[in-house]
Amino acid sequence: MDYYKESLKLHKDNKGKIEVKSKIKIKNKLDLSLAYTPGVAEPCREIAKDSNKVYEYTAKQNTVAVITDGSAVLGLGNIGAEASLPVMEGKAILFKEFANIDAWPIALASQDVKKNIETIKNIAPMFGGINLEDIKAPECFEIEEALQDLGIPVMHDDQHGTAIVVLAAIINSLKLVNKRINNIKIVINGAGSAGMAIAKLLIAYGATAGRIILLDTKGALAKTRKDIKKNKYKFEIAKTTNENNEEGDLNRMITLADIFIGVSVAGVLKSGMVKKMNKDAIVIAMANPEPEIYPDVAKKAGARIVATGRSDYANQVNNVLVFPGVFRGALDIRAKQITTEMKLAAAKALANSQKKLSYDKIVPDVFNKEVVKNVANAVKREWRKANL
Repeated sequence: MDYYKESLKLHKDNKGKIEVKSKIKIKNKLDLSLAYTPGVAEPCREIAKDSNKVYEYTAKQNTVAVITDGSAVLGLGNIGAEASLPVMEGKAILFKEFANIDAWPIALASQDVKKNIETIKNIAPMFGGINLEDIKAPECFEIEEALQDLGIPVMHDDQHGTAIVVLAAIINSLKLVNKRINNIKIVINGAGSAGMAIAKLLIAYGATAGRIILLDTKGALAKTRKDIKKNKYKFEIAKTTNENNEEGDLNRMITLADIFIGVSVAGVLKSGMVKKMNKDAIVIAMANPEPEIYPDVAKKAGARIVATGRSDYANQVNNVLVFPGVFRGALDIRAKQITTEMKLAAAKALANSQKKLSYDKIVPDVFNKEVVKNVANAVKREWRKANL
């Protein structure tokens, strides 16, 4: 099937993927008087007296804003607000279908960090949570950091959703190949928002920071590289990873690696590079829509476990396994933030949701109905534990 052609037809035939539906019917004057004027004045008065009652009388308790500036959409790059909308609509329907969360796609016309922070703060009263999406680095770091005091959970999914699902995949993969996370070499190709978030979460879980190497388009991040000192985010992570300050391209860094994680561009990992990896190598190639290497090529070159972000191959390591459950749990418990501990708990719950492990089944199917429940419960437990 030509997915691109068929997807174009689906979007055109349906004029998008979402619509608004009422929870109540307006069939007569009584219905109108209760849902709108004069009756609607009473919940307004109650909320004015106690702003927390907005959770009782409005949709806020079950709503998430899916917000982008269109600057880093999928693997398509900076395509702008309008072109980002099909992805934002898609994210909204996944929230609804998998976690029964009402999500609203919002594409900002500005790519000015300060303006966008102000805009998001100004619209936050409507929402119970905010999912930041497809915003390029380093702007995404600044925006997410500035929104942590809103009193509602704010998560940049490209960072943390990706990191959580990758950690879950690695937890189960290491069980299969009988390796320990604290003594393996991990190469992460792509030092943007996802790559850095993955590295940080792996370290929080127990990976040895010095044995993790991140690469950007110029090669391995090392604190000795003069050019990265201008980027505080890259420089900070370079100070804790790559303990030998190795410099070079992917072809060099991949030597004797146990795990390759790709959050970069299509086709960058070659067959010959996989052959340089350690025995029982794990390859997680998540470039979207085309992976860094296709599974058949990687396996032929010697990889034991291969995963991509695509649904048409085994081992789909995709954020859809994460964000519905994380936000479901955060909304249910009225969490004010999504902490590192909550992310680790979500990853462990996701890994444990796959009961029968095999080389072609390291994470649950996205349609496994237990996943959202398990992840949500883990998130709630961690928030309760930290806020007793």
